[in-house]
Amino acid sequence: MKNNEMPGFIEANKESTLIKKLNPAQILVGGFFVVILMASIILMLPISSRSGEMTPFVDSLFTATSAVCVTGLVVVNTLAHWSTFGKIVILCCIQIGGLGFMSLVSMLFIALGRKITLKNRLIMQEALNFDTTAGVVRFTKKIVQGTLIVEGIGALLLAFVFIPEFGWVKGISYSIFHSISAFCNAGFDLIGENSLTPYVGNGLVNLVIMGLIILSGLGFSVWIDTYRMFETKHKAPKHYTWKQAFGKLTLHTKLVWIITGILLVTGFLVIFLFEYTNPNTLGTLTFKEKIYAALFQSVSPRTAGFNTIPLADLTDTSKLYTIMLMFIGGSPAGTAGGIKTVTMGVLVLCAYNTIKGNEQVVVFKKRIPFDIITRALTIVMISFIVIAVVVGILSMTEDFTFMEILFETVSAFATVGTTLGITAGLSLIGKITIIILMFIGRLGPITMAVALMVRRRDQEKNKADIQYPEEKVMVG
Repeated sequence: MKNNEMPGFIEANKESTLIKKLNPAQILVGGFFVVILMASIILMLPISSRSGEMTPFVDSLFTATSAVCVTGLVVVNTLAHWSTFGKIVILCCIQIGGLGFMSLVSMLFIALGRKITLKNRLIMQEALNFDTTAGVVRFTKKIVQGTLIVEGIGALLLAFVFIPEFGWVKGISYSIFHSISAFCNAGFDLIGENSLTPYVGNGLVNLVIMGLIILSGLGFSVWIDTYRMFETKHKAPKHYTWKQAFGKLTLHTKLVWIITGILLVTGFLVIFLFEYTNPNTLGTLTFKEKIYAALFQSVSPRTAGFNTIPLADLTDTSKLYTIMLMFIGGSPAGTAGGIKTVTMGVLVLCAYNTIKGNEQVVVFKKRIPFDIITRALTIVMISFIVIAVVVGILSMTEDFTFMEILFETVSAFATVGTTLGITAGLSLIGKITIIILMFIGRLGPITMAVALMVRRRDQEKNKADIQYPEEKVMVG
């Protein structure tokens, strides 16, 4: 019998053919699904629970999905339910979800001396929302290195608080866990049922956690571009101003920094003003603690999931603004979720230029391409539809208020993890719905944008540039 007639060869060949037929988006989605399924099975095992008993599959699946999708919603208490082994599994899932499994696979290939194929580069391009495969492997190396350095610094700083409180072993493990969870925007914690509320007045914990959330939420490409700006300014002559250095940043980086700053400041002001006298949130805190709490609650909804004040006791205005912050989320090519800051920024700029009577969307003397605008609009519209459908389903299956359901839905879709306290009380249908929503939220906005780009390129290759007759319709 010839080699190519052997059953093993046939099965391997079939598998190879199947993988070749899948596009990068499908492989990316399939990879995340496999990781979640494997983690769910491991978390079901008695060794993963503190009691030594099997964990129901739905609860294990919910936890694994929340960890891999870096959300932070939980149906069982992370500290009380999971054993040390289970917590390590959850932490590994968070790291995989934050960096992306393709980044870790690629680093493993490099460590083993294996070649990164074009197919792998295309998948990495999809995962990182890159425009080209050129330099994607080098960029991935920088992401992994930068992530480990920042998480290490975060853990070292948190150790100054956790080691004196919990001892060396527990303090170091707590520092590492919360640093990774914060940087990956996961929101899992080991403090208890009230997240980080015991540390509402601790400046070091607040500043470190907020710093990790903001850094990862900026996006990895913004890191590199900003670093180059500082490097250029440092090497430039004295007459080279910061305004000139800022002008050298890419348009994407400029938009990310400006929009992030606006959201953080407005979020802080809303929480501070509307909760200042609320006895259940900021009212009983000292002025310094109020500053910390309001700022933290402005940062955390940008997809982190931690909280230092009881969210269920917020005023309706603060809850509504928090929902808006969650929906927008962080920036592209990072660990954050949501529709992304630049997506919303492009639509706001489009509206502004339309009101001014401009036919093109121009900012910083740069024109934003029309296909970027349509892609942003598509992401927002699909996101609205998905959220509306899930809110409708949960309104029929769950016995909670509309605000609680809307808050939970947006939190799951934007992979935030904050809740008004209803997650553990969800029905079986509710849990499954939120699991699906977290999965869509983690992969949806990325794959939607890139899939649109891929389809457009394919159409340009296979079809001639056909122009159809134009006809106006009435809007507004």
